[in-house]
Amino acid sequence: MAVYSISDLHLSFSSEKPMDVFGDSWNMHYERIKNNWKTMINEDDMILICGDISWAIDMDQAMVDLKWIDELPGKKIISKGNHDYWWGSISKLNNLFENTRFLQNNYYVYNDYAICGTRGWICPGLESFTESDEKIYKRELIRLTLSVEAAIKAGYTKIVVMLHYPPVNDKFEPSGFTEIFKKYNIEKVLYGHLHGPFNSSLFHGISDGVEYVLTSCDYLNFKPVRIL
Repeated sequence: MAVYSISDLHLSFSSEKPMDVFGDSWNMHYERIKNNWKTMINEDDMILICGDISWAIDMDQAMVDLKWIDELPGKKIISKGNHDYWWGSISKLNNLFENTRFLQNNYYVYNDYAICGTRGWICPGLESFTESDEKIYKRELIRLTLSVEAAIKAGYTKIVVMLHYPPVNDKFEPSGFTEIFKKYNIEKVLYGHLHGPFNSSLFHGISDGVEYVLTSCDYLNFKPVRIL
């Protein structure tokens, strides 16, 4: 049993929004994801999907995309992205499928690890950061704290965090998110949201004892990356 991650699947089986408008690398990207997934992932593996699952605007549209994911091998944990407008009640979401669970203010377990997380938001220090962003940013910090503290209260000390947004601004300055990671000794942080073309200036690797992993599917060449 192993843990893998990928994000930003941007499925659109019912919403007719093909991703190849963003470049040739996205042509039939879902087939590449599916083929790589089936080659790599076993039924007893866990895969963490860090947001932007579907272009759907409501649950009726999203069900086709979510079923496509659920039918792939492995146990899936899904967190919310900025484009997941279909996202509804967490209790209703968690009753939809047998092999797929959704993460919001809670945590899941893999062996002696807790899987925590929240969507995240853009961080202070960006030129575009507004008072409205500040409110959402602070709310996301609270949600992440609730998730992590629930896991710690249950006795877990090894923690993997799923975000959608990067936990820092474009200058890689410390944020409320990185303060939480430091305070609670978070081991790994997964995030997506960013898309290519990519260069060397990515917040990826080990910083202050925390391993950061960019899981955007085009960065990973549409191939899940092993986390644990």
